[in-house]
Amino acid sequence: MNIFKPSSKKAVILFLAFAFLFLMFDMSYAAATNRAGLDITSIMNSPGFSNSMQITLTLAILSLLPFLLISITSFLRIIIVLSMIRSAIGTAQVPPNSVLIGLALFMTVYTMAPAIDEMNKTAVIPYNKGQMTQMKAFEVGIKPFQQFMLRQTRERDLSLFVQFAKIPQPKSVNDVPIYVVIPAFMISEMKTAFQIGFLLFIPFVIIDLVVANILLSLGMFMLSPVMVSLPFKILLFVLSDGWNLITKGLLMSFR
Repeated sequence: MNIFKPSSKKAVILFLAFAFLFLMFDMSYAAATNRAGLDITSIMNSPGFSNSMQITLTLAILSLLPFLLISITSFLRIIIVLSMIRSAIGTAQVPPNSVLIGLALFMTVYTMAPAIDEMNKTAVIPYNKGQMTQMKAFEVGIKPFQQFMLRQTRERDLSLFVQFAKIPQPKSVNDVPIYVVIPAFMISEMKTAFQIGFLLFIPFVIIDLVVANILLSLGMFMLSPVMVSLPFKILLFVLSDGWNLITKGLLMSFR
């Protein structure tokens, strides 16, 4: 009997993807350090490990969903860039955080759709049909996300964590454990996001400088340049269709 029958197919796909990551992280870490006393694979495949226990373990992983969302998807880059453009314009709480997070979530779904679809075809559907075990589905299902992270990760960042993990030199990037790929992916994403943010700041800084020099030449020392330049920065952003350009640029940056 298939107990995973939610109304939304995408919800179960995302749920399984994050569960896959967590369990694969534990297994990879144990294999790499040789310090774990339990074999997770054998325990979960044993007859004594009932389906109800597997369900309980899976539900416990739900508390890690926000962490996993930031760690293995495009959400990190998107939310940093959106926050920086708000700071560049100078509107402290406009748009509010809830709006930026909502937009970042939907953009994350768009960028992660190929990985989710591949995981659905190669792991979720065969597992629901009983064609593979749960642990095999975990191993297959995490691969699309690992490939996505590797495409966005800089070689220098990946080498850094491979070195500090003290593991044998991988023959290829596909052999790098998932717990090494994740932090390398995150610092690569943060660097990329800050590079994009720097370029976004330039036109708004120029407006601030121009307004400040004009006020200084007029002798208006008591008038804040930021207050005067804010309407002009908003006008520039609206006339250039800024949200469209930023959204398009972010989506294309993951190709």
